[in-house]
Amino acid sequence: MAAVVMTDDGIAFDGDSLTAGPLGGAETAFASLAQALAARGHDVVVRNGCISPMRRGGVSWAPLSEGVPDRCDLYIANRSDKLLLRAPHASAAAFWIHNPARYLLKARYLWKLAWRRMPIVFSGAHHAATYPGWAPDGGRMIVPYGISEAFRNASPPDAPPPPRAVFTSNPQRGLDWLLDLWQRAIRPRCAGAELHLFSGAATYGAHGAAREGRMRAVLDRARGMADQGVVLREPVPKAQLAAELAAARVLLYRGDVGETFCLAVGEAQAAGVPAVVQDIGCVAERVADGETGYVAADDDVFADRAVSLLTDDALWRRMSAASVARQRGWGWNEAAAAFEELMP
Repeated sequence: MAAVVMTDDGIAFDGDSLTAGPLGGAETAFASLAQALAARGHDVVVRNGCISPMRRGGVSWAPLSEGVPDRCDLYIANRSDKLLLRAPHASAAAFWIHNPARYLLKARYLWKLAWRRMPIVFSGAHHAATYPGWAPDGGRMIVPYGISEAFRNASPPDAPPPPRAVFTSNPQRGLDWLLDLWQRAIRPRCAGAELHLFSGAATYGAHGAAREGRMRAVLDRARGMADQGVVLREPVPKAQLAAELAAARVLLYRGDVGETFCLAVGEAQAAGVPAVVQDIGCVAERVADGETGYVAADDDVFADRAVSLLTDDALWRRMSAASVARQRGWGWNEAAAAFEELMP
């Protein structure tokens, strides 16, 4: 058993957050990795923005203000420069980032990364390419996000669902564009089709509250498109979202340059939902083009592929089965095993 310390200084979340409500991708990843490392027999301590200490899933959570142990077998600093020099006597350390790495090209990051030389953990090849070769590191490692068991164990329906598309991402990441395309080129060719939006500020905690005004404009627009099959839903916990995905034919998401993994697409694929995306940001890494969905070359092709999956039962069956067969192989246990390789 190894002693693992994980730190984060972002929004408040804790050991209950994975099941209590919607949660952003980076926070989902952090909490899921902590639980997976504990399940593999390690003594896991988390210091973050949680309100009060607790022990959940074998993980000891406490506020960052209570201090970080100086020594451990593995120290994982999550995304912030303020955490890079903590746990100075850890046997091994890593810096786990979740956004495009250009934000590291600031003096406050560069000198600390040059001083400590800890490996930087990226979530994919696209993500790793955002950090230039000249920048300091103690190694570069790719560990894809795991997919939660709720999605890996989901049972797709035996019969093709009715023509229902879903969007489960941040409303600021292409929802306006999707509503335009739905109105112009998808819904008119697929009578009775619905577009369900599991999207809103609640997923992102305090950061979401700060952006709520900007999100409201596109969500209000969606609310006004009920006569065109658009259904605005609230963000939901992972287990409920997995059940909702069982009623969907296709996930529609253009992609965003600010994303580095996109759990929204990964979760849907593991649940057996084909996806249509474009080659923007990292999302093309989540879809096996022509097998588990489509990576569309442009807007017109995107609309064509969406209509095909909403209307062609044989195509849906083939791609749903391929999604289940190909996209369930990497969970948080596998990601935790990859992090263990950092330890001496």
